[in-house]
Amino acid sequence: MRPTAPARPALPPLLAIRPLRRSLAAGVAALLMLSLLVLLGSSPRAHALDNGLARTPPMGFNDWNAFGCNVSEQLIEQTADYLVSSGLRDDGYNYVNIDDCWMTKNRDSAGNLVPDPAKFPDGISGTAAYVHAKGLKLGIYESAGTATCAGYPGSLNHEQQDANSFASWGVDYLKYDNCNNQGVPWETRYNAMRDALHNTGRAIVFSMCEWGEDNVWTWGAGTGNLWRTTGDINASFGSMLSIFHSNVQLAQYAGPGAWNDPDMLEVGNGMSFTEDRSEFSLWAEMAAPLIAGTDLRSATAATLSLYGNKSVIAVDQDTLGKQGTEVSSSGGLDVLTKPLSNGDVSVALFNENSSTATISTTAAAVKAPSSSSYKLTNLWTNAVSTSSGAISASVPGHGTVMFRVSPGSGSSVGTTHPLLGASSHRCLDAAGGATDPGTAIEIWDCNGGTNQAATLTSAGELRLYGGTQCLDAYNNQTTTGTKVELWSCNGGANQKWQLNPDGTITGTQSGLCLDVTGGDKPAGNVNGTALELWTCNGGANQQWSLA
Repeated sequence: MRPTAPARPALPPLLAIRPLRRSLAAGVAALLMLSLLVLLGSSPRAHALDNGLARTPPMGFNDWNAFGCNVSEQLIEQTADYLVSSGLRDDGYNYVNIDDCWMTKNRDSAGNLVPDPAKFPDGISGTAAYVHAKGLKLGIYESAGTATCAGYPGSLNHEQQDANSFASWGVDYLKYDNCNNQGVPWETRYNAMRDALHNTGRAIVFSMCEWGEDNVWTWGAGTGNLWRTTGDINASFGSMLSIFHSNVQLAQYAGPGAWNDPDMLEVGNGMSFTEDRSEFSLWAEMAAPLIAGTDLRSATAATLSLYGNKSVIAVDQDTLGKQGTEVSSSGGLDVLTKPLSNGDVSVALFNENSSTATISTTAAAVKAPSSSSYKLTNLWTNAVSTSSGAISASVPGHGTVMFRVSPGSGSSVGTTHPLLGASSHRCLDAAGGATDPGTAIEIWDCNGGTNQAATLTSAGELRLYGGTQCLDAYNNQTTTGTKVELWSCNGGANQKWQLNPDGTITGTQSGLCLDVTGGDKPAGNVNGTALELWTCNGGANQQWSLA
């Protein structure tokens, strides 16, 4: 378990009146909005900013959720290194964003912002040069008030001067917060920075952190590239759920270059693996920015299996640019659908409740193209099935199952794949490449060997070595801790397995999950760790995908 994200630092006297200022600002904006509604007769819908940026939702990293004010040049540069070495840059994570506390408490004699020399000895320009050399982009933070949320100089009445600094330093992305705004209307504050950024001539993505106030989604597209639709998130299911409920209703306002932002991802910061998977799934389905808020340098293989899922990322980054919409939500069982550029639809089945439930819908309900049959690709397990129109899955409490639905047919039965473990990023493996009955089944670095090539048969077997040997629960045992071994295929119940929509593999005879022994701890995911049967518990060490 990773520690929960740090709270905002205690506010100095200047910031203690933030709630009052927020209320005053909201009140002024509400009166302005009411006047507009009277004049226009309907909610205003701004034209897109059209600065050519963020044509798909931005992806990257921000330091705040995991580090608070403990930002530094070293952290940013090491994160940039890791984005490259881990492959996340190539998956689309290309912004490395610095949040609050990067500057000194005072401007210089000319009124310019000053990077803290202890935190950024090479300045923001030196950090940007390092990040750019890695094929990445740098983001910075400021506030549309007299001070940032942590009490550093804000940009109100310094917009062009600060924008010029950002551009000269090589900044590519600005997160612009809402603290200490002095009750100045949003039009004055946010439009001023929009225009200042434009005047620099540098391409800088404009991310407005206006906390969902002033119905920002109705005017955000004319001012920025993305806008926060809610208050701050934290690493809890309740916070994630509340933000989801708010953001999912705003699909009509999102599109290429203009995105609803339900805040940074808390994936890896303390929720369960199932909850982390739900957050990532829902953010992708809602075409939200995918900004990692965890320390990626020390992220587990389980966390990286979520951030690095190319199929789910592809849903988020689909060039059609449509945010997913809710088809149904009865009893906390949510069905979302998102049209994709090639005519497919992405469907998310989300269970808000604590107990497992079956969630069902139809191809017609999710607006899939008319067809006599549909190919359902599970985006977390890569398993494929065919349906005449029904879409259904058993979804664990707080869990999400995602399908890509397309006309046609397909099946994973009879196909051969390595089975990749989420907690280890290693493959199911017959130890040492041995074929003898009783050979241990373990995890090992994926290497393409026939001892890692599993074929799912119509009888429910998992066969290795081209189909001559089966995965077997030792001696027909059905208790937790039963070892899993290789044995000659014999049609026994202890050789029958079920690949489930949630990523688990259960023994048909026992109902227990295929489990990496001790894999709920980092030390339990090394090469040679044996597999066993264990009570299903939602752990990443019980999650598998077809590689």
